[in-house]
Amino acid sequence: MSKLMQKLSENILDKFSMDFLRNQVLKNAYGNDDTVIAGLDPRILLAWYLFFGLIPWFVNDIPFLLGCFLLVMVTTILARVAGLVLFLFALGVFAQTGYLFLVTLFFGGDASAIAPLLILTLKVATISLASITVFSGLDPDKLSNGLMWYGCPERLSFSISYAYRMLPMLMEEFQNVLLSYRLRGNPPAHDTFPGKVRYLIYQVKIIMQSFYPLMLNTAKRSRTTVEALELRGYRYAAVNKAVKKIRLSALRVSYNDWLFLAISGLVVAVSVLLSTLI
Repeated sequence: MSKLMQKLSENILDKFSMDFLRNQVLKNAYGNDDTVIAGLDPRILLAWYLFFGLIPWFVNDIPFLLGCFLLVMVTTILARVAGLVLFLFALGVFAQTGYLFLVTLFFGGDASAIAPLLILTLKVATISLASITVFSGLDPDKLSNGLMWYGCPERLSFSISYAYRMLPMLMEEFQNVLLSYRLRGNPPAHDTFPGKVRYLIYQVKIIMQSFYPLMLNTAKRSRTTVEALELRGYRYAAVNKAVKKIRLSALRVSYNDWLFLAISGLVVAVSVLLSTLI
């Protein structure tokens, strides 16, 4: 029994290392360039996200919400989203719904509360998966170009794109801060399962203590990047129409984009039809 617990602890707790977390985050942001979703035009993806990110909030029909949820679940699979992101999604959405159901039963509710909680779960899950799908399939340049084509201010679109580009630098700086804390610290032994739990708590404390130096060092490096952009004429390029036209000339709506919209529209139409029939 002790060997089984030790093996289980090695399989679970050892996976939640900082290298694993960093690889999962970077994979979700930059490692999905060869997927079906990443090959779509960013304007199509943003319009698709605008529909599935807003409409479910105003609909309470379970067949319609279920159809939208199944569609965005398929698109999430096609986007090859990182497993850590899906785990956090499931933990956040379904654990919250289970918590509300338990509280409802505790205060005198019955099984009739399942339907409203199911509607809430489908709404949150659909919108969350749509967000995961779109932002996993868009790299910083595509996202910025798509927002710019829709008339988004250049500084806002660049800020969103720049936040994506800062992600590797932020993870690298975070790793350096953690290594400095580990060199000066005395971590507990983690040969046994209780030791691994104590070691996990120790890692969480280090992460909390690393927040302030992480933000300070990142701010210093960001200032250097901004100064380099200013020297290269970023402000002039942001307001020049010729530069904007050249930048957006690469956007093309292909056959796959129309097929993606057609399938999405078909699923929505079938869901609406089922809602009216039921």
